[in-house]
Amino acid sequence: MARTKKDQTVETPADELLAGQPAAGADLPQTEMESGGTPGDTALPDLELAAAASLDPDRSQTDLEADEGGEPDQADLVEGSQTDLKAAGNSEDGADPLKGSAHLQTDFELPPDGRPAESPDEEIDPAPQTDSKQPGKKLRMPGRRGPRVVSIDAERTVETDADKLRNDLLDLVESLKSKKILTGTIQGVERLADNPEMSYAVTYHGDYKIIIPVLEAVEEPEDYRGQPKGDVLHYLLNKRLGAEVDYIVKGIDQESGIVAASRLEAMAMKRREYYFRTDRDGNYQIYEGIRAEARVVSVIRAGIFVDLFGAECYIPLRELSYQRWVDAAQHYQPGQRVLVRVLEVDRSDRNRPRVTASVKQAMENPYEKALKKYVVGNRYVGTVSMVDLNGVFVSLDGGIDCLCTYPKRGRPPRGARATVRILGINHENNRIWGVITHMSTTR
Repeated sequence: MARTKKDQTVETPADELLAGQPAAGADLPQTEMESGGTPGDTALPDLELAAAASLDPDRSQTDLEADEGGEPDQADLVEGSQTDLKAAGNSEDGADPLKGSAHLQTDFELPPDGRPAESPDEEIDPAPQTDSKQPGKKLRMPGRRGPRVVSIDAERTVETDADKLRNDLLDLVESLKSKKILTGTIQGVERLADNPEMSYAVTYHGDYKIIIPVLEAVEEPEDYRGQPKGDVLHYLLNKRLGAEVDYIVKGIDQESGIVAASRLEAMAMKRREYYFRTDRDGNYQIYEGIRAEARVVSVIRAGIFVDLFGAECYIPLRELSYQRWVDAAQHYQPGQRVLVRVLEVDRSDRNRPRVTASVKQAMENPYEKALKKYVVGNRYVGTVSMVDLNGVFVSLDGGIDCLCTYPKRGRPPRGARATVRILGINHENNRIWGVITHMSTTR
């Protein structure tokens, strides 16, 4: 059956956005994936606790575990340019770790296994020309769209691989040109094979590999506590594996599929928006008493570090739950989102506000309601939640812990079922205590 003119469509190639050929790229540093242990990990026993000490001076001794490495206070944002990202971790003699290149530029050399460019392609100028003598890098959009794919849903089309690749590149170009904040998950940490001082956080945006130099991924500590700089930064970066982070694109190499980005610049933009910009009534978006969602970026035994709209703050163990916990890593991991209550915001430093937050105060206090269920002198069943020098904590119904003395049968295992006789209740301090009358190890 012959097709009419109405049924036929003419497919035209995509219009070129900008003319020109891409310039030759700079050498891309060769990296190797981390394997096994990390040099310097065992030599950093107190870095995370040092950060906790500086961020939370009022904590008790039990809140900070001596066997856990700490994370020191971290320095302010190092601003980068729009078209290139300065290489972090330069040596003392001024030598650049990136094989003679002073910056991570928009141009990278295509590796031997690099992905060939599709043709015909559209081209995009990633940034305005700053020097008339140096022609700008032209980004080629992935080739022409294929035949239209009809979706089951009305008035929608299925996103093909070519469409997805094109849309991913458009997102990256928009971030490069307008500083749009993108979000990804740190899926790997790489170190340069010829320069262990230089580390990268690795995430992905579609098929594009996003690399974030360590000094653009974590805030530089004020004190390295006598440890090698490269090992400390690498340790802090590894503690953020799996964390959800924001970033801004600083350079794109389309042929190799590698993109340079900065997390610290994205955090600085968020801080200005949420902590220092006010509405018409003079109100900040983040202020004392507000509840907000935060991202867990690092976890130690004594607490967690969260990214609260561009400001990293430490939440100690005692502010995570109304129950008695001994290890925050048993309950949290990088990449989680938690609801916190902002307790205090110090805006004296315009570049880096200091924030104090609490997880448990963002939720309802279970003791206020649960303690009314129990009567002194009666017996109740519960589960052993923690055993320490103070005694045995038995978790009762409602999520409250009853402090009991050690039973005559010895130290009970965690998770054992126990019958408790209530000896006293303090409603003002939310405390309940008793004695274990029966215990079963069956779980």
